[in-house]
Amino acid sequence: MRKVFIAVLFVLALLVGVGGMLGITPRYVLATPAVATGIGAKLLCSARYVSSFPAEKAFDDLVQYSPALQYLSIDYDDDAKTVSTSFFGLSHSQARYLPGIGCANEFDQEHEREALKSNEIARLASHWPHGNRVESKQAPMQALLEEVLTQDNQLGLNTRALLLVHNGHILAEAYDQGSGPNTPLLGWSMAKSLMSVMLGNLALRGKLDPQHTPLFPSWANDSRSDIRLEDLLHMSDGLAFSEEYNPGDDATAMLFTEPSASAYALGKPLIHPPGTHFNYSSGTANLLSRLYFEHTGGNLQAAYDDYVENIFIPLSFQDAIFETDAIGVFVGSSYFYASARDWARLGQLMLNEGEINGRRIVSKEWVAQSTQINSTENNKAYGYQWWLNEGGTSLRWPSLPADTFAATGNRQQYLMVVPSMQVVIVRLGWTSGSYPANENFARILDSVKTDGQ
Repeated sequence: MRKVFIAVLFVLALLVGVGGMLGITPRYVLATPAVATGIGAKLLCSARYVSSFPAEKAFDDLVQYSPALQYLSIDYDDDAKTVSTSFFGLSHSQARYLPGIGCANEFDQEHEREALKSNEIARLASHWPHGNRVESKQAPMQALLEEVLTQDNQLGLNTRALLLVHNGHILAEAYDQGSGPNTPLLGWSMAKSLMSVMLGNLALRGKLDPQHTPLFPSWANDSRSDIRLEDLLHMSDGLAFSEEYNPGDDATAMLFTEPSASAYALGKPLIHPPGTHFNYSSGTANLLSRLYFEHTGGNLQAAYDDYVENIFIPLSFQDAIFETDAIGVFVGSSYFYASARDWARLGQLMLNEGEINGRRIVSKEWVAQSTQINSTENNKAYGYQWWLNEGGTSLRWPSLPADTFAATGNRQQYLMVVPSMQVVIVRLGWTSGSYPANENFARILDSVKTDGQ
């Protein structure tokens, strides 16, 4: 029986991961059960209890990451709002939903989330972006977005929300696959851009000195003491973190097998001088989350209350959940769920140079710095957790204006901001391959020009 289990484990390990067919290591094989149950419990829980998708749809989304995940044993408890998973009995995980902070995998001795007193969401009847009232739709643009969404899904791209804002008004929005205007959808790495705004808000309020080093006490006595906040924001901290998504790699271990995502990243050594080398890292994003946590009281209740008072309410989020890890720190790399209208509010904030709904959230200078090219040697087209169109050898999206910048996420999530046209485009979905963002968004922008909106 032992040989059979080992053989099954090895065969399934070969199936796990997007690009892990080469160089399979013992660490890869041994990590597979824990990663499989961890990703399964977490994503299924959030899909079911945050996005309110049926269990069948949640499972169909999950197995797109790997055929091996179809072998999970899964148990839903709708009363307790938990999802438990097992991988051939070799590993077990359980994720639990809690009001206000969504789902997280549970670990022994970690109970911080259970004590949280969350806030009720105020449903606002005012016009967007303050509330969810939308009376500004334009028939030609509405027809175009519906056409683009339909064409996307005929091609199997699984677009679930497509929304256009121009001059501060929603001109069109289209939905499919069980999603609607109030459906919180996973943005994956688009959460990084929100975390940048949250750090900018701390700086605006004088609760965080961007020039202070060391950023963390554990870095005080080694070379990491020279890492600046700007280095983290530019993904140029120089830390050794692998953004590969195979079992045994940093990203999967951090997100699916560890109680504290930020603690995992905090222990990484320095391999490049700070500020010189761009390395896209979800670990770095979770260090930014840790900074927010520590500078707002150092506990979940204090950090949550600060976020609600200074980010959630001023932005008028209506259908948004920012999930934490098991110890109660926001997972700023990955786990912000929000409706297309809420994601668009974040884009409108940036268009407004840091103001929205009569409140200043970040300074004009922070917005300007967020959208400037960095000084690294290998990838300059990245700001403060925002992808930039210009800064490389060519435009990232050649058919879009040069000043375009975006939050992007796994499965082809896009929050596209075009300052020169006062446009925000949100695209949310579940695309396993590439998405024609350049072509589709150019088509939408051309229609904005043509209609003279």
